[in-house]
Amino acid sequence: MTVLVFVDSATPAGRVADASVPQLLVTDQGVVRGDGVFESMLYTAGVVRKLDAHLARLRSSAASCELPLPDETAWRGAIDTAVAAYGEPDDADEAVVKLVLTRGPEGQPHGAAWVTVSPAPQVGRRQREEGIAVVLLDRGYDSSLADRAPWLLMGAKTLSYAVNMAALRHAHSVGADDVIFTSSDGRVLEGPTSTVLLATHRDGVKRLVTPRLETGILPGTTQGAIFNAAREAGWSLGYGPLEPHHLLEADAVWLVSSIRLLAPVTSIDGTAIGRDRDLHDELSAMVGDIR
Repeated sequence: MTVLVFVDSATPAGRVADASVPQLLVTDQGVVRGDGVFESMLYTAGVVRKLDAHLARLRSSAASCELPLPDETAWRGAIDTAVAAYGEPDDADEAVVKLVLTRGPEGQPHGAAWVTVSPAPQVGRRQREEGIAVVLLDRGYDSSLADRAPWLLMGAKTLSYAVNMAALRHAHSVGADDVIFTSSDGRVLEGPTSTVLLATHRDGVKRLVTPRLETGILPGTTQGAIFNAAREAGWSLGYGPLEPHHLLEADAVWLVSSIRLLAPVTSIDGTAIGRDRDLHDELSAMVGDIR
């Protein structure tokens, strides 16, 4: 079941629609050009996780794309209506709350904005528990491009995900589960739908590291929440620059995202990766507490 609620200025709580019938104009630039932004959040145990962080990133992405954004009250009203209509997932299930904003048909002042709630894919929970094999893929640009070319919208969560999905299909074709992108100058970037984290435990110090945002990667809401929790727990934190050998030398590596949460990397390009169970369990407990 998918619940659909449009953000509508005339209806403060949102306009409920039928997700099984067409609702969007085929001329909407979100459809024909991928010109729009989105966010996805996990809904579990009656809570839409990290809602404030996702709304903040939606605002940032919309500003980067110069997209008119409905006010936050309207989004929250539509979200409340959508999750109430969906109901609360039971302990064995999870759901995805997705926010989408498009530019609309060319020449119109506003696009479409909506919220959906649907069951979370089971593959996310399985990869969270079993781990994932990844391959490194060159993203085709150097790590300083974001500063030189802000019009490329690097760091914005846009609907233009064709390259990301092509990368995942390539990974599957070679027997892997996921991808870690690298820059042409050898820096670790991010996954197609995730942020890279690595951990080391040396001389009693637990250190958590993620790539630098200046490389043009998407700021991860889950990564940010994990860093806040790890800081409170006494971990040391760092931001790259990271190179592939750092991943191979780490005690644990994860791809983290809002829906899959903490997925441990088991191998990179066929080379087994260390998986410190104590580090993983401690970090998993932190993730479980994030709301």
